[in-house]
Amino acid sequence: MKNSFKKIVLAVMLLVFGLSSYAQKALEAKTQFAQVEGRKLAYRSMGKGSPIIFINRFRGTLDTWDPLFLDKIAENYNVITFDYTGIGSSTGTLPTDIALVAKDVKDLADFLKIKKAVVLGWSYGGTVAQVATLLYPELVTHTILIGTGPPGKNDSPLEKAFLDVALKPVNTFEDEIILFFEPNSQASVKAAKASHDRIAKRFDVSKIPSTMEVFNLYLKGGAGYREDQQNFREKLKGVKTPILIICGDHDISFAVENWYPFNRQLQNAQMITFLQSGHAPQHQYPELTAKYIINFLKFSK
Repeated sequence: MKNSFKKIVLAVMLLVFGLSSYAQKALEAKTQFAQVEGRKLAYRSMGKGSPIIFINRFRGTLDTWDPLFLDKIAENYNVITFDYTGIGSSTGTLPTDIALVAKDVKDLADFLKIKKAVVLGWSYGGTVAQVATLLYPELVTHTILIGTGPPGKNDSPLEKAFLDVALKPVNTFEDEIILFFEPNSQASVKAAKASHDRIAKRFDVSKIPSTMEVFNLYLKGGAGYREDQQNFREKLKGVKTPILIICGDHDISFAVENWYPFNRQLQNAQMITFLQSGHAPQHQYPELTAKYIINFLKFSK
């Protein structure tokens, strides 16, 4: 009887301390390196289950994802984040062709021996995710697009507010509110502070791209995506891969309105719009966004 009681106590302690440790997993995940074709891609892996490869925003690094958002998805999936070639802790030079940037996704998957994966792209990363979906259909099972836009010409351009702050060498917290949240909403600003504080627990500012030389690599890739010489917009209409589009209702860099004339032409897509939110709805609502994503992946085929 005494031994049985000890076993119960031990099991409870393992459960409690295990959950406590898990809650910090995104903050503690080790930075590793994939050797691929003469360059090193920095990546982190957390959680267990089917893999989801997270594809980052303009100037984003391993440290710029909200750890609460990562942890919530990692409760059900193997979350893999990485730095693009030439960005953050990865070596090389960021390509100016989005198709070549998308090759980072395939190269990393091959290195990790991943045959099937979900891709989740935020902002610039959403453009990369769409191209990866088109170029590597044998790899990508589902596509999640956050705060991004469809390829080709769109009617609503980015707002001046984005250009005023996005190209600063270093962004302040006030800049982050403008870039990623809704400054006119007290709830959004409050959420911005909470997300900022979570990210700050593991944030190396020296890894953030800060020069116009690197900014221009991103911008040239974005320009090519809009010119769409490879006809990605038309090709995306024929894709049967399940796609989840998540947007804020006031995104100053990728206006949600650009999806409206295009959505009906997609074969297997769903869309969620968060009110009084901006370019990072997954950071304003990390737990709710994670639930939407998990349910989408569970029920979409």
